[in-house]
Amino acid sequence: MNTTGERRRVLVVDDERMIAESIAVRLRAEGFSVDTAHDGPAAVTAARLMRPDLVVLDVMLPGFDGLEVCRRIQAERPVAVLMLTARDDENDLLVGLAVGADDYLTKPFSMRELAARVHVLLRRLERLAQVQPDPNQTPIVIGDLEINRAQRRVTRAGIEAHLTPTEFDLLVNLAIRPRTVLPRERLLAEVWGWADASGTRTVDSHIKALRRKLGADLIRTVHGVGYALESA
Repeated sequence: MNTTGERRRVLVVDDERMIAESIAVRLRAEGFSVDTAHDGPAAVTAARLMRPDLVVLDVMLPGFDGLEVCRRIQAERPVAVLMLTARDDENDLLVGLAVGADDYLTKPFSMRELAARVHVLLRRLERLAQVQPDPNQTPIVIGDLEINRAQRRVTRAGIEAHLTPTEFDLLVNLAIRPRTVLPRERLLAEVWGWADASGTRTVDSHIKALRRKLGADLIRTVHGVGYALESA
């Protein structure tokens, strides 16, 4: 993450050139240095050369899709990824989160919301980079679930689960108040830093990803309200 004060770099990847350029224009107006790519191979090459702080990445791309792009760029170096999808397909969203995406937007979206998501995501990751882990911090243990906050590692029944930074923060947020029902809006404010409820479906998708990695019995849904972490 760029913390030197220079303009942060964003790579926009979309095969629809008008959409890519519209996003680039808006993000440049927000103060970012922006480059674009329009297919899978070009995106991987651009990410390697540009070393962006964040990638706005469409799922549907020629060459190979955005999920494969995400896998390849994350294998080279960690980078924040905001995925775009024209299909409100739960499997696509879960796979995107599994391969390292931090958040997603479903097309069509407003440029205002996209810019807000980019700013919030970068602020979150910047704060995370500045936090000095406390090696003496006591792990959270709930049943067979253990969360080591200092090492940012999670195990259940002794098996390590590989979580994205956002998934980890969401799990910790639930785990420090076990069996307490937390509204989606509160989770959005505390984990994502959003002041409104426009992204509650983002919370839902991340919860589904946590259930897939840690077990469906771990997090209870209270319909119309939010989620609670149960005894593991």
